[in-house]
Amino acid sequence: MQSFTAVVVGATGLIGEQLVQQLLNDPAFSKVRILVRRQVKLSHPKLEVEIVNFDNLTEYRRKLGQGDCIFCCIGTTEKKVKGDKKAYRKIDVDIPLNAAKMGKDAGFTKYLLVSAVGADAHSKNFYLRFKGELEREIADVNFHSFHVFRPSILFGERKEFRLAESIGKGVMQGLSGLFAGKLKKYRGIDSADVARAMVAAAKSDGKGMYVHHYDDMMRVSS
Repeated sequence: MQSFTAVVVGATGLIGEQLVQQLLNDPAFSKVRILVRRQVKLSHPKLEVEIVNFDNLTEYRRKLGQGDCIFCCIGTTEKKVKGDKKAYRKIDVDIPLNAAKMGKDAGFTKYLLVSAVGADAHSKNFYLRFKGELEREIADVNFHSFHVFRPSILFGERKEFRLAESIGKGVMQGLSGLFAGKLKKYRGIDSADVARAMVAAAKSDGKGMYVHHYDDMMRVSS
C-alpha cells in the first residue's frame, strides 16, 4: 500500500479538526504534519505539530517540509478581522497560496483546498471574489492534481459561537429539501463529510483540477 505524508494548514477549524482525525485513522497516511499558530492538545504517533509564524516565509517553507498532499482548510471571518479586507486577504488568500507555491517547489503533488460555493474571481462579494482568485492562482501553480471543495453552510460544533451562522444552519436544515437540481450545491453539509471527501480525493489518481460541490462530496461520504 502506498504511504502518504500529508500537511494540513487550518487544522484547528471546523473541517480541519475532522480532517486531521480522519487522516490519522487512515492507514494510507503514514505522517500527518499540521501547521498551527499555537500548541494544540493532540497527540498521535503519526502526528507532527509545527508552530508557525505564517508571515515569516522562510520559517513557513521550512516547517511545511516535504510530503505528498497539502490540505488547506484555513479561513477567517469578517468579525475576526474587524472588517479589515487586507487582513482577511492575508489569511484567506496569502497563506493558502504561499503553501501552494512553496509546496510545489518542495515536491508535493496534490493540493486540496476548502473554498466556498459561489466562489468567483469576478464576484462583487469580496469573500467570494477572494475565494475565486485563490482557486485561479493555485490552479496556475500546476500541481499534478488540484481539488477544490465548495461547501455551503457547514454543520458541526465550532469552538466559538457564531450567532449568524447558527441561525443560518437552522434555516438551512429546515429548507434543505427545497434545494434541488442546480440549487442542490447550496445545501448545508456536515464538516465530517467534507473532510471525508478530501481524504478520498487525496488517495485518487486523477490528474488536473477538480471542483467538488455538495453532490460530489456526499457521493464519497455515503
